[in-house]
Amino acid sequence: MGLKLSDPNLLKTDAYINGEWVSSKNTISVCNPSDGTCVAKVAKMDAKQTDLAIAAAKEALKPWQQKSAKQRANLLRIWYQLILQHQQDLAKILTAEQGKVLAEALGEIVYGANYIEWFAEEAKRVYGDTIPAPSTDKRIVCIKQPVGVVACITPWNFPNAMLTRKIAPALAAGCTVVCKPASETPLSALALAELADRAGIPKGVINIIVGSSSEIGPRLTASETVRKLTFTGSTEVGKKLVAACSNTLKKTSMELGGNAPFIVFEDANLDAAIDGLLASKYRNSGQTCVCTNRVLVQSSIYQTFTDKLVEAVQQKLVLGNGTDENVTNGPLINQQASDAVDRLVKVAVAQGARVEVGGEPSQLGRCFYPPTVLTQVNNQMAVAREEVFGPVASLIEFDNEHQAIEIANDTNVGLAAYFYSRDIGRVWRMAEALEYGIVGINEGIISNEMAPFGGVKESGSGREGSKYGLDDYLEIKYMCMGGIDR
Repeated sequence: MGLKLSDPNLLKTDAYINGEWVSSKNTISVCNPSDGTCVAKVAKMDAKQTDLAIAAAKEALKPWQQKSAKQRANLLRIWYQLILQHQQDLAKILTAEQGKVLAEALGEIVYGANYIEWFAEEAKRVYGDTIPAPSTDKRIVCIKQPVGVVACITPWNFPNAMLTRKIAPALAAGCTVVCKPASETPLSALALAELADRAGIPKGVINIIVGSSSEIGPRLTASETVRKLTFTGSTEVGKKLVAACSNTLKKTSMELGGNAPFIVFEDANLDAAIDGLLASKYRNSGQTCVCTNRVLVQSSIYQTFTDKLVEAVQQKLVLGNGTDENVTNGPLINQQASDAVDRLVKVAVAQGARVEVGGEPSQLGRCFYPPTVLTQVNNQMAVAREEVFGPVASLIEFDNEHQAIEIANDTNVGLAAYFYSRDIGRVWRMAEALEYGIVGINEGIISNEMAPFGGVKESGSGREGSKYGLDDYLEIKYMCMGGIDR
């Protein structure tokens, strides 16, 4: 297989159901997008095995609920420590299946592990309330209890962290999980399951199944046992899942698509804005839901900013295999992704946009697309309306603050937005006016386990991370106690 690990047992190819590794005669090939080589063949599960995983999660639910918050926290803490101990191997697995550069993969392992540590601590802080009663013979108490079995569906762009962001709060709350990672990148999820097993997390609490969405998805959404579904992915798929969950009135958390504006005002520190844009736009080769999609630049500095950005892209970004030294940008996940990005660029050029750098598929391989800068873009072009999910920065000119807000908010999604300004009044006005769940102010990297991650409008519902991230996995129970004589 060519993947050299210090601990080869982390490379798992079977499903993880009820604490056991389950094989199948049917498999899915996991390929390295850098060179197309097969990293591993993973067992492909179907509807029958999905039902088995749901049943295992149901069986494990009550014993897991009955553990004290501190007991659950201690097991999560052990899992967190094991992940950090195996950071190098986990990063190698991630780079092999997803393509991102090794430095970013190493960072993702720590980022993902931090959610486990955070929710291990939050498990001990699931507080209730006492409420003043309407009469002296009554008492009102509210407690929080786990929602039940949770289905988790995660994408390929952050195969480690997107899973820990869902499993950690679920387990902290006392829920059990059935997880379906993306078929492109299942190895990171299975490695996490191996470490969870070593940590002593009881069988059935975590179940990982890989397979066709058309077979597994309907079993998860139709099951009356599954009481919550959490999904990270496209808005289109998210809408279908919400509709499918409506038949059983499941709770849902949806972290869906974005169309992030990155706004640069004339009073901004331009060098800091360039650094922030490089981080926001080009990390993971533009394949994140909070990546900058549109760069709005005030007209008085438009050309200066363009020149600085082109120079920075040419001098600081290096396209190549994620394992090679000095490479900053790896391949896109597959050729279809690269072709989609190329089509958007070509349509934009046909509509009047200008390529300043990049703009053509790379000769390195079918999945490689170079960091690209487009100018003379307007907000009606497809490259500005659609989530590009690739390394293309589209520069749009604006004249004033009001116009910037109008352009930025002219989208049906609202996940993340960014702006750079040194004017304190403008900072408050912009932050409040932008219709987004996350706003980065003079900052291009906004994700961490302590902050609530999520969007508004068609970017979804619910929040991941922070003290609010546990709420989506809990139900509030109100208890009215009567007959209390004074």
